[in-house]
Amino acid sequence: MSGSNPYEWFQDLVGQVPELVQPFVVALAGAIPYIEGEGSAALGVFAGIHPVVAGISGAVGNIIAVVLVVLLSSRARATALARRSRRPGAAALSTDEQAHESERAEKQSNGHKRLRRLLVRFGVPGASLLGPLALPTHLTAATLVATGVSKRWVILWQVIAIVLWAALLTLAATGLVTVIEAE
Repeated sequence: MSGSNPYEWFQDLVGQVPELVQPFVVALAGAIPYIEGEGSAALGVFAGIHPVVAGISGAVGNIIAVVLVVLLSSRARATALARRSRRPGAAALSTDEQAHESERAEKQSNGHKRLRRLLVRFGVPGASLLGPLALPTHLTAATLVATGVSKRWVILWQVIAIVLWAALLTLAATGLVTVIEAE
């Protein structure tokens, strides 16, 4: 592939967007589950956006989305717990409720099961840092909040994880672009 740029079409496409808007597009992509901050940062680098701008934009978009998920999940959990505590006989789950809970646990995706194992084995920091290998950060954060972890603790470790993953993939994308362009 000597002298050819395999992603030139992508750079041309992104080049049609005003330069000041490009970081916002990367941030918006970072808010999408499965693309995340690291994916959008890498795409930004391949699109020709400066790696630092792409990395920060992707991480910021992902962080904003995850913070919103944590806040909404926390509110939903608090509402559900308050509603449950107002019911008569709320101290114990009925046999039907216990059966429903175990059925729901069996239906969990493999990603949720891996996340639960990470949480048990490594705690919130480990689950947050390794969680992106199993689930998007949005789902990881919501799952952690649903298990009763403090929203501040979840936000702290999710932000750390997002920044680290975005930095790692931004560096990898930058290295790949450098190698491809050197050919």
